[in-house]
Amino acid sequence: MSIATLTNRLVTQQVVIQTERAPQFIDLTDRIQQIVDESGVRHGQVVVFTRHTTAAIRINENEPELMRDFVAFLERVAPVDHPYYHNDFTVRTVNMTDDECANAHAHCRHLLMATSETIPIVDGELCLGTWQRVFLVELDHARERSIVIQVWGQ
Repeated sequence: MSIATLTNRLVTQQVVIQTERAPQFIDLTDRIQQIVDESGVRHGQVVVFTRHTTAAIRINENEPELMRDFVAFLERVAPVDHPYYHNDFTVRTVNMTDDECANAHAHCRHLLMATSETIPIVDGELCLGTWQRVFLVELDHARERSIVIQVWGQ
């Protein structure tokens, strides 16, 4: 009798996304599924991670009116024009760059979100619900974003 040994695979890919505006919800679901397909993993999980503090990864429904509601919600919670301490460059001295922008609203919005999502893989498919989609959420302004997608399993 032969016992098959199941081996784990680990595949990591970096995906670069150019955003166009903020807030913007960019559906990554099909690209993630493609990476899972290419990995050959049939059972495991995938982690989708953004390397930024003003962009998030979230799972939600991709419905146009709901997207408008999300944008309105974010504006109510952390308005762009609120007087934030982080945006006062006359007193702020930490983590400054030459092209620093006033983006405290984006950091505050990120507090409600997450840097990553973990999704089970079953029979080679993302184990998402009927309406669930995976989004990169741009919270700051148009720019290039780096997303790490890591697939692990058998």
